[in-house]
Amino acid sequence: MRNIPFRKICFSLFIVALLPALAAAQDGKATIAISSIKPTPSLLVALRGSTQVTSVTGSGDTVKTATDTFDPQQELNRIVDSLDSQLIDRVNATHKFDVLSRSDLGDIFHEQALGTSTNLASATAIQGGKLLGAKYLLIATVDDFQDYFEKAVFEGTGRSASKRVFRFSIVGKLYDSSTGKLIESANFQTGNDEFKQIQDERNYSVDTGLLSDDMLVAISRGMAEKIANHLVDVLFPAKVLVKRDNTVIINRGDGGGVAAGDVFNVFALCEELIDPDTKESLGREEVKVGSVKITQVNPKTSIATILEDTGIDKGAVLRKAAQP
Repeated sequence: MRNIPFRKICFSLFIVALLPALAAAQDGKATIAISSIKPTPSLLVALRGSTQVTSVTGSGDTVKTATDTFDPQQELNRIVDSLDSQLIDRVNATHKFDVLSRSDLGDIFHEQALGTSTNLASATAIQGGKLLGAKYLLIATVDDFQDYFEKAVFEGTGRSASKRVFRFSIVGKLYDSSTGKLIESANFQTGNDEFKQIQDERNYSVDTGLLSDDMLVAISRGMAEKIANHLVDVLFPAKVLVKRDNTVIINRGDGGGVAAGDVFNVFALCEELIDPDTKESLGREEVKVGSVKITQVNPKTSIATILEDTGIDKGAVLRKAAQP
């Protein structure tokens, strides 16, 4: 008989012990496993060995850049490390999922030689998700990162101007672990506009150009909120729980991507739409029946005032209105 290593026996016992807890979690909320965030191999190759000018001195039209440099790959690693924990926190804050421990996911991938590389295929995603008992598996990879200063010299004036260029992009893929189907793939970006807003509100080190810990958390938290809120919108769009007089209560609260002042369009769900070619369900027809404005955000629900009503009722779906 082939000898089974003691480590493998312990791992098997760990999985057996974990199953009851996972089954209990699936009785209520959907269970989601979130893989560690990794940069794409091509991005790492592009960053390897490169350096960026980081420090800026002066003000107004007399800004000058120094020659200090930093390692962009190291800076990217700092952002990814922060985003790893922020993503778990923001997904959990939606109150829609039971989030499995990242350490459990990593141990299972390691022992089964599945790996957590950015080349994780859908078949591997299914296997990893099934081992965990997770309904969904979220895989996020960083495909773009830039952080440098651009300097413009105005000929004949002796003046120069410099601006910071910041760009960060992630591709998120959501799998149904039970079928292996890719449910959603989306790209999430942050850049100069959002960076400037955070920069105006928070401090960062001007001497080195490196992000301060405070600003690092702000950037990663903002990106994590984008991913978590999109995830919930795809799987569990906001719905009307109760309608009373001129107000409604919806099933989104703090951490669910709603804020006081937000305006949502309200849609009644009608006939299911079937693709005639693939026979796949494309969801249900949505007919607009009104709009509401959020007035109060509670831990798990929110209250909204009805702005327009041509048939709002319990179960109607809410979609955030486009900003004017």
